[in-house]
Amino acid sequence: MRRRAATHTAALLVASGIYLGNIVALVWIWVDNGNLTMHTTADLLARTAGLAGLISAYLALVQVVLLSRLPILERLAGFDRLTQWHRWNGHLCIDLVIVHVVLQIQGYSMPTHRSFGDEFWTMVARGAFPGMITATVGTVLLLAVGWSSFVVARRRLPYEVWYAIHLTAYAGIALAWFHEIPTGGDLALNPGAARYWRIMALVALATVAWRVLAPLVSAFRYRLEVVDVTDEGGGATSVRIAGRRLERLRAVPGQFFLWRFLARGHWWSAHPFSLSEAPDGKTFRITAKSVGNHTSRMRTIPIGTRVVAEGPFGDFTERSRHRDKVLLVAGGIGITPVRALLERMNGDVVAIYRVLTAEDIVFARELDELKRTRGVKVHYVVGDHAAPDGHMLLSPEHFGELVPDLAERDVYLCGPPAMTNVTEKRLRDAGVPRRRLHVERFAL
Repeated sequence: MRRRAATHTAALLVASGIYLGNIVALVWIWVDNGNLTMHTTADLLARTAGLAGLISAYLALVQVVLLSRLPILERLAGFDRLTQWHRWNGHLCIDLVIVHVVLQIQGYSMPTHRSFGDEFWTMVARGAFPGMITATVGTVLLLAVGWSSFVVARRRLPYEVWYAIHLTAYAGIALAWFHEIPTGGDLALNPGAARYWRIMALVALATVAWRVLAPLVSAFRYRLEVVDVTDEGGGATSVRIAGRRLERLRAVPGQFFLWRFLARGHWWSAHPFSLSEAPDGKTFRITAKSVGNHTSRMRTIPIGTRVVAEGPFGDFTERSRHRDKVLLVAGGIGITPVRALLERMNGDVVAIYRVLTAEDIVFARELDELKRTRGVKVHYVVGDHAAPDGHMLLSPEHFGELVPDLAERDVYLCGPPAMTNVTEKRLRDAGVPRRRLHVERFAL
């Protein structure tokens, strides 16, 4: 295990080196083109804008790679960490895009004594610079994606709308790339730099092609289709999906797929759902709670519906385990991967299932059966945290009462982001080291 941890750390360092190394290379290209020679404030603004544009365009390409579902990235960091990196990198990308646009227009307007608006009109509408129209459209698309990613906006947007907006990011990145070569002087005037930029863009293009083609190949290869739809109670629905040679997917408990059901009202967006049962090589079972348009319609999916799946993804599995003693903590529908893990995990295994009401408990009979046949322990923690004394539920002291040897265990935590964020901090306060805390947030 120590060797695996060392290899994993080395791989993360290499990935970080590649990420930062390309930023250093872009800064070097910018410096090598004489951009440090500045005589006026306008020069300072325009050339700083050029550097911000180079780095933001590179970060946009990184965005494509981070959520490309590449297996090597999944094994390296896990989907939850990749999602966080994607969020941080995207925030920085959008910030630099805004800096680039504002400083560039302001820097060009100062020598001509035009207003900011007049200069923008001259650059775009009058065609003073090639590629500005595509750059403007690309910028608007990227800003739309950034806006939709804010937490408040995500809560107000249906998942399907958010998903559609994010698809436009590919168009925004492509349009920005076409702008960089003809207009960006640091690339247009440097053939070597232009080749370097094209190589990075080709890598991103190959990644997109892989992401599009891989699910299509899997659809023909495994012939997935819905064979059963079950109402689990508490607003939860299970869908069983069968196919051929499913063992070749090498899915394990704790992982999830992106599922696209080719039925009316479902086919145009893919949704992430964890396996709620250990895969047997013949079928997969997923379970979702009715919280939006898509999940509320899952119980109406016709039997025989064809399915396109991307995956398996996620490192919320036994390969992250380091100790014989394990605690699994699930919040709400986060019980789905925990239920699958309980079916296969051996050793001293304890599970805590956190719900607001007894009616929210899913898989009660199955969990009782696992307790009887496998000897696992399951604690149900029921109650509203807003009620009197509710703040004590899953507090560090409460964890100590439920699991006295907590500090000796690997801990797996899964649930909605708000619940996992609070519970993760409480587990740390209860003495669980970060290296033995494995978290899966049900959010993209």
